[in-house]
Amino acid sequence: MEERIVIACYKPKPGKAEGLKELMHQHLPTLKKQGLVTDRASIMMEAKDGTIIEVFEWKSLAAIEQAHHNPAVLEMWGKYAEVCDYIPVAQVAEAMQMFSGFQPFA
Repeated sequence: MEERIVIACYKPKPGKAEGLKELMHQHLPTLKKQGLVTDRASIMMEAKDGTIIEVFEWKSLAAIEQAHHNPAVLEMWGKYAEVCDYIPVAQVAEAMQMFSGFQPFA
């Protein structure tokens, strides 16, 4: 297998931080139900500016591609588009520190 660990960053749109936090609890379970991610637990954390960072593991490169055509995943991503923007980890201020520290996200 060719599992892929990724770092995803979700920057909440103004006034949408709580909506994003609610969606974060559905993200991995939705992907898991669709058979796209491994059983490895994700790690979620919050930057000072409210950006949520998630580290999780896709089953394969093919699973990532399948996600882009999966109706349940596309529906979920549509909800994410309403509450956040996806940003590169390099745009998270803490990523510029030698040892990046974040608040745990429960």
